[in-house]
Amino acid sequence: MPTPDELPQTRELALPTDVNVMLTLSLLRRGAGDPTTRRDGTTLWRTSRMASGPVTYRLRQPHPRLVTAHAWGPGAAEMLDGLPALVGADDDPTGFEPRHPIVIDSHRRHPGLRVPRTGRVLEALIGGVIEQRVVGLDAFAAWRRLHLRFGDPAPGPAPDGMRVFPTAETWASIPSWEWHRAGIDPQRARTAQACARVGQQVDGLVARHGRDHAAVRRGLRSIPGVGVWTVAEVGIRALGDADAVSFGDFHVAKDIGLVLAGRPFDDAELEEVLEPWRPHRQRVVRLIALSPLARPERRGPRSPRVDYRSI
Repeated sequence: MPTPDELPQTRELALPTDVNVMLTLSLLRRGAGDPTTRRDGTTLWRTSRMASGPVTYRLRQPHPRLVTAHAWGPGAAEMLDGLPALVGADDDPTGFEPRHPIVIDSHRRHPGLRVPRTGRVLEALIGGVIEQRVVGLDAFAAWRRLHLRFGDPAPGPAPDGMRVFPTAETWASIPSWEWHRAGIDPQRARTAQACARVGQQVDGLVARHGRDHAAVRRGLRSIPGVGVWTVAEVGIRALGDADAVSFGDFHVAKDIGLVLAGRPFDDAELEEVLEPWRPHRQRVVRLIALSPLARPERRGPRSPRVDYRSI
């Protein structure tokens, strides 16, 4: 007989406006081999570690205004309670005006794009730390290796190979050589473990401050090694912050400048250009990234790749 954790809990969510769940949640996937995320046609599988425990959930969208969710594991009920925020149904684009022709065109092409809010701050924070100052492919590979080595098996009928984000205690106890084997340099490893040691407080920031994003950012910035870029990456995924911008990113300013002005921007120029769109700057960044004009071949020089496992 199935145990309670093997039986799915379900929710059907009717949305007031069109939402493209697959596109909205695509930000949460860290590379094609991410063990916490699988996409199978029109079905999205994900795992997470809720306050109440690990969860596997499956999302389908039979209609732009309808989402069906099945969830397994101790965190299932909590995850389903947060489903509207997760898929961006709570994201309010009121007052957003695309203005620029390229943004107008992308907004027309992607009317269901929203900003997700997972509420899982530590997951987004450690993911951001792993991606600090390195090429995305290398960061994704390290994320995959660490989850396959230390993540828990996914509850329920998850696709083979899926894992759940490790506990804060596990992250804090990973020995130095395992970080090295995963391709993480000592500085990022120290920062990730500093985050993990205050994992309970980190995840509690949302409960304490709600949508006061500035207060959450201040709390995160108090952790050694966590800067503006990393905090913005957390805001984009965990907080539903439609105004977060990853200043300091190797590509963002350059790519937006190439699309909007035909030349790379620096961070100061990016901030000036985006200012009229406040408090929807992240929405604009994503729409520009989704524009047909944002072709990979137009990007600037790539950040150099460093295999820390060979050092």
